[in-house]
Amino acid sequence: MTTPFPHRPGPDGHGAPPPGCPAHGLSTGGLPGTGLPTGRVNGAGPYPDGPYPDGPVPGGPAPAGLRRLYGPEAESDPMGLYEKLRAEHGSVAPVLLHGDVPAWLVLGHSENLHMTRTPSQFSRDSRRWRALHDGSAPPDHPLAPIFTWQPICVFADGAEHERLRGAVTDSIARIDHRGVRRYINRYSNRLVNEFCQAGQADLVSSFAEHLPMMVMAQIIGMPEEYNERLVQAARDMIKGTATANESNAYVMAALTRLVKRRRIAPEEDFATWLTRHPAGLTDDEVSQHLRLVLIAAYETTANLIANALRMVLTDPRFRAQLSGGHMTLPEAVEQTLWDEPPFTTIFGRWAVGDTELGGQQIKAGDALVVGIAAANVDPVVRPDLDASMQGNRAHLAFSGGPHECPGQDIGRAIADTGIDALLLRLPDLQLSVEEDELRWSAALMSRQLRELPVTFAPRPPQDVTGPPNATSPVPRPRWQVDSPSPGTVPGARYIPVAATPPPSEDGATAGGPVPVPVAPVPAPVPEQRTGSSAPRRAWRAVARWWRGY
Repeated sequence: MTTPFPHRPGPDGHGAPPPGCPAHGLSTGGLPGTGLPTGRVNGAGPYPDGPYPDGPVPGGPAPAGLRRLYGPEAESDPMGLYEKLRAEHGSVAPVLLHGDVPAWLVLGHSENLHMTRTPSQFSRDSRRWRALHDGSAPPDHPLAPIFTWQPICVFADGAEHERLRGAVTDSIARIDHRGVRRYINRYSNRLVNEFCQAGQADLVSSFAEHLPMMVMAQIIGMPEEYNERLVQAARDMIKGTATANESNAYVMAALTRLVKRRRIAPEEDFATWLTRHPAGLTDDEVSQHLRLVLIAAYETTANLIANALRMVLTDPRFRAQLSGGHMTLPEAVEQTLWDEPPFTTIFGRWAVGDTELGGQQIKAGDALVVGIAAANVDPVVRPDLDASMQGNRAHLAFSGGPHECPGQDIGRAIADTGIDALLLRLPDLQLSVEEDELRWSAALMSRQLRELPVTFAPRPPQDVTGPPNATSPVPRPRWQVDSPSPGTVPGARYIPVAATPPPSEDGATAGGPVPVPVAPVPAPVPEQRTGSSAPRRAWRAVARWWRGY
């Protein structure tokens, strides 16, 4: 395929736009067909929503028929936008970022794998980006918190990446997963206590947005910093908003204070392990890596919890397979990673030299965007989108190659353990609106549910000062999904099972390592489910160990 960016005469070098280079065709010579320049003019700063003075008009048509990864179309229907780009350009498409800064969006599954696995061709060092040198992506650009080079493994390649990444992965390996599950259960029940008596809640603002931050603040070593401001700043700083830089500064201030404390008074937490790692990270490197881990784990897990809950409440496949015992909650989470990945894209990679990808001529210094959501529905790997992907982890939800997310198992644990705890407390959850009434917000890197309103029978709060549910006077009920009868409004129904429930520790809990399928329970409870036996006691012991209490 030929590049859609106009070729301007001149030698192929840094001083003039080479043929087919989107970074030059749009930024150094102005927007084709408009006569308007991009980038800063007379030192002026950006408008709140991205474009710059004398540049493209906010909300106006994209130049030369190119499509934007921001604005109304991208925010209202990002998946529809990806499919339009795939139809128009194939597996790699030219796009415009905030301020109409050009880049390439990689849509194909194999093309994304090649790009993420070949750092010799596609570097993570943002200092290679031409838009930084020609001024079209200034330091106060709305996406600056994402692309500004920092001394962290995300922006490093080769030996330096191995040094910094090694410190992160070694520290992650020291996390007590059993203890983490204990915190997940405790914090989940604490959050449920805040709304369980009301009989209704928004599971996004009351649960999904808070649980990952509570757990990650504990893991990192700053539970005292957890508050609503930290939650909202973490969500805001990667969205390309006018307040993204301010939110980034707030998060970094909290992490900088933590590093100073841990240099003086080390404890058994992630921050201490980074400060004392043999790689010898500086205070700035430790702070930046703490931000990386905190934001990446928080944003992805908050979205994953909300998306998984929505699919459990609304998707007929989930209703049928969960009800019939053909799918466990961890498997439901994995299916969600295929269909609704927490990050829709990841920015970015930068071409080391002139190359070709997906039939497009990529020039040195061009920016590329990892198209996670688009790759997950690539017709080459998923010709039937309704087919179950159970047991298949080939999705790109956590990227790939040497920069693949090192903490993905922690995110999975927070999601499936937290959702399990929620459903055990509120087994009769029902979506309180029609599915098509749910609202979304989208940014360059993610698509988020704004709210997930549900109703349920009011319940009293539980004591969460000890091990989760340790003081519960009766065994916790099972939860199961009741598919609606013909003619009813589609929606998920969680109902308590029989009056004599089996022990919850027998392996049916989604977080358990040896899940037991949960089949619909008939009216008479089978004798072997009510009697005491050695196998039952063994399962209870295994599940208690796994769940952390």
